[in-house]
Amino acid sequence: MNSVIGRRQRRVRRPPPPVAGRRRRLPRGPSGEAVAPPPLPAIVLGTVGLAFFVVPLIGLIERAPWSDFWDLLTEPEVREALELSLICSLSATALSVIFGVPLAWTLARSEFPGRRLARAVVLLPMVLPPVVGGVALLFALGRRGLVGQYLYDWFDIQLPFSTWGAILAETFVAMPFLVITVEAALRGVDRRYEDAAASLGAGRWTVFRRVTLPLIAPSLVAGTALAWARALGEFGATITFAGNFPGRTQTLPLAVFVALESNPGAAIVMSLILLVVSIVVLVVLREQWLPG
Repeated sequence: MNSVIGRRQRRVRRPPPPVAGRRRRLPRGPSGEAVAPPPLPAIVLGTVGLAFFVVPLIGLIERAPWSDFWDLLTEPEVREALELSLICSLSATALSVIFGVPLAWTLARSEFPGRRLARAVVLLPMVLPPVVGGVALLFALGRRGLVGQYLYDWFDIQLPFSTWGAILAETFVAMPFLVITVEAALRGVDRRYEDAAASLGAGRWTVFRRVTLPLIAPSLVAGTALAWARALGEFGATITFAGNFPGRTQTLPLAVFVALESNPGAAIVMSLILLVVSIVVLVVLREQWLPG
């Protein structure tokens, strides 16, 4: 019986030992772990998807009038639109920080009925068509709007079709980017540092200013930059609520729209400015979303 079992064991084929040098090494990911490369169909489809974004940018760069770039950039209407865009976007960013940081702090650290609904309303402009946002602002802050009628009757303040109207329109679409970034950072802060400061007698404002704010500083900078880039590129809400008046509400995106028919070279130059700003912001803030 033992001899039969021995013969059966000898008949079982054992896999050959691994040959040194033939082991396939997988590429390493950003954190050092081994990752399997995607299959060939995914690479092909991904390449086509990438080309969908790259080709239009190449077309814009290829058509740029590089020999006349500086002359077009210094044209009065282009310079005027650029200066107004900087004023409006920086003002909108400042308003976003002043009101957005306390709002993010409240959403992240407070419990109250309807908090989820409040967060959804705050983030709504991120997915809402900008034109719809402009219409909403018009019926809220217009001369006969829900709040605007009192501003006009009591204080003689008319926001639509003014520079302040453009600033508010840009703030409406830009502030959610700051709020969502800062709120996420506040939720990720180690509360033990804040509790330690509070146990030593520090008040809430002191804890926020001396402990919490330094901890969320990178996210605050990232949210501020995102809000500024979004405000600089705003079009739909601005043209609907503030109009398109040169020197008063015609920012760079609106100037591009107008110049595309009458002065294509200037339109391309202004488009390149917005493109460069967007790329710089994304590259600088890459580490906030994709470490490594």
